[in-house]
Amino acid sequence: MERETDFIIIGAGAAGLAAAVYAGRADLSTLVLCEGGVSGGQALNILSLENYPGLFPAPGGAALAEAMEHQARAAGAAFESARVLEVRKEGDRFTVVSDRGTCSAGAVLLATGGEPRKLGVPGEETFAGRGVSYCAVCDGPFFRGKPVAVVGGGNSACDESLYLAALASQVTLIHRRDQFRADPAVVSRVRAHPNITIKYNRVVKEIRGDKKVSSLILGDTLSGAEETLAAEGVFIFAGFVPRSSLAPGVKTDGEGYVLTGDGMETSVPGLFCAGDVRAKPLRQIITAASDGAIAAVSAGKYLRGRKA
Repeated sequence: MERETDFIIIGAGAAGLAAAVYAGRADLSTLVLCEGGVSGGQALNILSLENYPGLFPAPGGAALAEAMEHQARAAGAAFESARVLEVRKEGDRFTVVSDRGTCSAGAVLLATGGEPRKLGVPGEETFAGRGVSYCAVCDGPFFRGKPVAVVGGGNSACDESLYLAALASQVTLIHRRDQFRADPAVVSRVRAHPNITIKYNRVVKEIRGDKKVSSLILGDTLSGAEETLAAEGVFIFAGFVPRSSLAPGVKTDGEGYVLTGDGMETSVPGLFCAGDVRAKPLRQIITAASDGAIAAVSAGKYLRGRKA
């Protein structure tokens, strides 16, 4: 894959796809690089987009992602399956190196999102794929009729608990605090569900099993007491680590999220950032799409200004 283009978008989640639509409509020659060749990002893990305005009844995240990709292609954006290895700026252009070759552009959008944050407890790595999961929609059906645990206190943990409650024999939601960070409406449904038990002020200290997960050791954050919870699956939603390592020298915050201006511009001229990898107060599909639209418009202005 050797090509020159106006605008390269790295990542095909909601931010990258929205940017591709806007860039294509602005007649920018646009290339979207998507690792694994599947668009959607975190949207693929969402069973029902209940909080996306204007889409009601709520579609699934995969359906929205598919529609956005079709829309971007219709606008003229090209898509390539590639794992990006490096981004570097040479003069006034960027070179993007991937496992499929290199390409260059006058502007680049980093829309790489993040990856699940690990708990870092004994047994987590050992039982990854054998009872430890970070995606209920992906792996939930394997635990039909079995007891499972969900770890976390945000929207993802609560949403996935509700999804799993329809499959598992029992769902235990483990949260290290005494209050959830999730939206009150979602929390109300979790508390009211007869198949969900909530354990507040608890942390997972160890994941145990033989060939697969069989139990968790929980620690009480107030008393320090430990207890054993029987579970054949544990679904972890402890946040995300931003995939910002590709950004060539951009400024980030203390957690590694990329700092941008209102136009999604980074500290490197011509490099823009959108979606979950960007430092911002709310990470939702709708805000990622908004970021992507703004970034594409800003990239167009940047490229036109450079040619003037």
